Amino acid sequence: MKTRFIVVTVLLVVVYFGCANKSINEQVVKKEMALPLRSADQIIPLQELKNSDLQNKLDIKLKKNSKWKRLIENKKMAVGLVDLRDLDNIRFASVNGDNIMYAASLPKIAVLLATADALEKGEIEETPAILSDMRLMMSRSNNQATTRLIDLLGYEKIKDVLMDPTYKLYDEEQGGGLWVGKRYAKTGARYPEPLKGISHAATADQVCRFYYMLINGELVSPDRSSQMLEMMVDPEIHHKFVNTIEKVRPNAKLFRKSGTWKNFHADSILVWGKEDRFILVGLLQDDDGERILRQLVLEVEDVLDDIN
Repeated sequence: MKTRFIVVTVLLVVVYFGCANKSINEQVVKKEMALPLRSADQIIPLQELKNSDLQNKLDIKLKKNSKWKRLIENKKMAVGLVDLRDLDNIRFASVNGDNIMYAASLPKIAVLLATADALEKGEIEETPAILSDMRLMMSRSNNQATTRLIDLLGYEKIKDVLMDPTYKLYDEEQGGGLWVGKRYAKTGARYPEPLKGISHAATADQVCRFYYMLINGELVSPDRSSQMLEMMVDPEIHHKFVNTIEKVRPNAKLFRKSGTWKNFHADSILVWGKEDRFILVGLLQDDDGERILRQLVLEVEDVLDDIN
């Protein structure tokens, strides 16, 4: 009887510590997965995380495709990639990363940031209608919601936020970047960006920086960064990057903004899962852009697997 009691006690202790260890591990994983990241360390600028190995493998993979190679050489295809699987060893690479291109609805992330900045500073009132428009603008790319926010903010406000030294999401010395200088409507004046006169513009590098600063809580404040992430999570339009990623990474959280107009196709996404974590940006001017962006995800997965 005494022996049985000892055996049962030992088993209970083993089970207890096993469960406790599992609980601790789950808490660690949950903490690592929580966004925005809460690091006590100073955030290293993304440009300082350029990785030659990742760059080389990305270049080779993209230029294996003769059509993609031609698009890249003609500055009609730009790609940005940030490997986030090891948060202590983040790696960044891009192709035509500083080439500014028309990006249709993708630059609505600039309107999101300017709105969050205005809310934080008390320049506009945080109402259910504004929060609803922010979500509609991101999840469904609703033009009416975006235009209401643009009219509320004004082009000067959007420009000032994008060119703020804290962010430098539009920087003429780095090829430009994110820009919104026209309502997403048929009417209204244009306020084009200085370099090429584009009304809705982006570069792959600056979009990567937007997501990188966002996950680190550096856009406006950690709380506002969290709010912006909530607006971008679970996209309701399932094309381009999302079409492929939902198949290959069905359990990952997706934060996304895309854009299409005529033969201009753009997509940007933060994939945040236990196995795969990365930022991917693709800007294209080609009639086959939708299919290329879907295929790009698979090629990038190969690059990440290869570098691992």
